[in-house]
Amino acid sequence: MSTAHLIAVGSSPLGKTDLPGRDLFSRALAEAFEELPDPADVVDGLYVGAQSERYENQIMQGTLMAEWAGLRNVPAERVEACAAAGALALKNAVRDVRAGVHDAVLACGVEKMTAGGTEGATNALGAAFERALEQRSGITAPATYALLARRYLHETDATERDLGRIAVKNHRNAADNPRAMFQQAVDIDTVMDAPDVAPPLKLYDCAPVTDGAAAVVVANDEVAADLQSRPDAVRVAGVGSAANNLAVAERDLTFVEGANVAASTAYEDAGVGAADIDVAEVHDAFTVCEALLAEAAEFAPEGRGIETVEDPGDRSAGWTDVQINTSGGLKARGHPIGATGLLQAVEAYEQLTGRAGKRQVADADTALLINEGGVADAHTVAHVLTAQ
Repeated sequence: MSTAHLIAVGSSPLGKTDLPGRDLFSRALAEAFEELPDPADVVDGLYVGAQSERYENQIMQGTLMAEWAGLRNVPAERVEACAAAGALALKNAVRDVRAGVHDAVLACGVEKMTAGGTEGATNALGAAFERALEQRSGITAPATYALLARRYLHETDATERDLGRIAVKNHRNAADNPRAMFQQAVDIDTVMDAPDVAPPLKLYDCAPVTDGAAAVVVANDEVAADLQSRPDAVRVAGVGSAANNLAVAERDLTFVEGANVAASTAYEDAGVGAADIDVAEVHDAFTVCEALLAEAAEFAPEGRGIETVEDPGDRSAGWTDVQINTSGGLKARGHPIGATGLLQAVEAYEQLTGRAGKRQVADADTALLINEGGVADAHTVAHVLTAQ
């Protein structure tokens, strides 16, 4: 089996923009290939993660992005697993390179979420819910995650303020991230005084609607060596993927089983354990998600995931030393649905190659990415990345 490496990454500006999706993709592509030959001279396949065609009334995203990358007559496919679409694109690219199907593949993601306004984004995201019961009830993503948060607060000694502290931590990280949508810190009083969205979740507990794109080049040993990029490359050591029930009513609200399975599979594939992970980017679409995923990834003991905000030495017994969402996470870096999983890879790449600036975690050499689609773990994709 060939080794898969991330040899280059790029992203567009994140936030509300007048740029259409294909131009956002072009911005990400330009950064990824800034020090490489043209895409057509490097990659021979493309996967694009895109959550919904509703935003821009555009399907055939694989063909469109291949065209804008200057690729002709190569396999180019759109993949979808709601917010896990980006990680699914990366997983497929890694699979193809490992299997020798392609020498190098472009994994990308794009979403122009603001195109349809708040109503359009709400409806597009609602399509990820189970149709017969959940969609017809009128439930929204914040309301569904509020169910998880309410149950978590009921079953543990965590408080709304504890969730708010996760938002404070992620905004602080984003303030040092030039890619982030919100590059400013907030204090806990601002978070707690913000209006409710779906109690107990307040405004700062929720990731923003975001326009954006990301691109990652996945290559085998030969391509990485030919491009003289291996010293700056990152190895994809482990991959895991799991689909749980679509309907929230069918699941344990405080144990994200699918994420646990996906992370454990990625650990086994990489030959590592939770304690070996230095940095992790997890899917904090809502603050409670970060706490739940810290536990699902086996970083934290049950009920103590809220301690992601603490320095490792101040955490409860049973916690690892991992640093979580150094990018600012979905909460503050931004959440352009189809690109989110790849933006996680961008942050891990920068951490593992020593390019994270003020966010840099000392001696970081192993990272975990957890990207989820649907509510909680309807579909979860996990990757373990290691420095060369």
